[in-house]
Amino acid sequence: MSKWYPKNGRVIFHVDMNSFYASVEMAYNPELKGKPLAIAGNPEERKGIVVTASYEARDKGVKTTMPLWQARRLCPNMIVMRPNFERYRKASREMFSILSQITPLVQPVSIDEGYMDITDCADQGTPLEIAKWIQDTVMEQLELPCSIGIAPNKFLAKMASDMKKPMGITVLRKRDIPTKLWPMPVREMYGVGEKTAEKLNASHIQTIEDLAKADVYALKGKLGINGERLQNRANGIDDRLVDPDAVSEFKSIGNSQTLPHDTTDDNEITKLLRQLSQKVADRMENKEVVSRNIQLMIRYYDRKTITRSKQLPEYISKVEEIYQYAMKLWEDHWNGDPIRLMGVTAQDLSEKQDATMQLDLFTYESEAKNEKLYSAIGELTDKYGTNPFKKLKAKPKATPTTSFQKDFLDDFKKVNRSDHEAN
Repeated sequence: MSKWYPKNGRVIFHVDMNSFYASVEMAYNPELKGKPLAIAGNPEERKGIVVTASYEARDKGVKTTMPLWQARRLCPNMIVMRPNFERYRKASREMFSILSQITPLVQPVSIDEGYMDITDCADQGTPLEIAKWIQDTVMEQLELPCSIGIAPNKFLAKMASDMKKPMGITVLRKRDIPTKLWPMPVREMYGVGEKTAEKLNASHIQTIEDLAKADVYALKGKLGINGERLQNRANGIDDRLVDPDAVSEFKSIGNSQTLPHDTTDDNEITKLLRQLSQKVADRMENKEVVSRNIQLMIRYYDRKTITRSKQLPEYISKVEEIYQYAMKLWEDHWNGDPIRLMGVTAQDLSEKQDATMQLDLFTYESEAKNEKLYSAIGELTDKYGTNPFKKLKAKPKATPTTSFQKDFLDDFKKVNRSDHEAN
């Protein structure tokens, strides 16, 4: 058994559910099995896009994020369903519960995938035996397929889980890198997006091997510190730990929405900005965070997309403040062409209790105006023992948004903590 569990190394799994939303629907309705199925955000309107598709639909060329009208052309007999997020939440929690039977070192990274560190699980079998047990148990109990990558670190495990789908189990050792990993196109490497791939290709870096052997200073010149990080990954170097508490980490809160038609109407655009700002503010209040950076995303009628952000002199969280900066970004950067989609995101987040107000030239005047109000509230608080003007925290809205997975991960941590305390 010891040859599978090195003394100085780790044994990491990446468990990836296959076509998760579609697979969950098939588990609930067996009549859908074997048929081309797509889950789409809004089947009735043109803004609907494919969230996920069954492998039968993928075989016809249907891909995630593809416009629904285009997917229907490729697969006319495709069944289209709206997402049922509560159903997917339940299935995901049950799946992660199965993983937690093996080890407490489980790190969900989205609703349908997560890492496991099984280094100390030699008493439960070899890594292949454990992977097979997970795959069989998830299929038997939930009727859901998954693929599992087995490797000495998270990056290689992630790459391995993508190598055989559906229902694959792939081992990727460091000695396998030259034959299994390096021949792959660099754009298929985890962590390399479309724009990064274009930059690498322009520098004659076509394969992961090219990236692994490239001049590191040239990479840093093109991609900054990320260039060196990607080269380390290409060489199989990744020292990140599997961290169950990483579920609580989030760097931004944002919402976006596609308009029902391309528009240049000021009233329609400002109304949407207001709605998006309200959603962001509500979620920030629920998570008890404040922001020092507001980002606006504009997607035009021709799908050209720009993002512009503003670093702020102070932390903000109120809807009026978010809306004010989003509007200013729109006024400064809109080129007048018809708009298809807009998004507002709060970045550079900090917990309210940790954020200290900076009374600099930007904030002193507004703080001074409120000094009497703060004094009055302080006196009443001293008298009655609590702030009589404190707002009740808004209950989170049940309507799913574009940030469903981030909210799910926060919920997942709360459920796991409650389960742990109960035990």
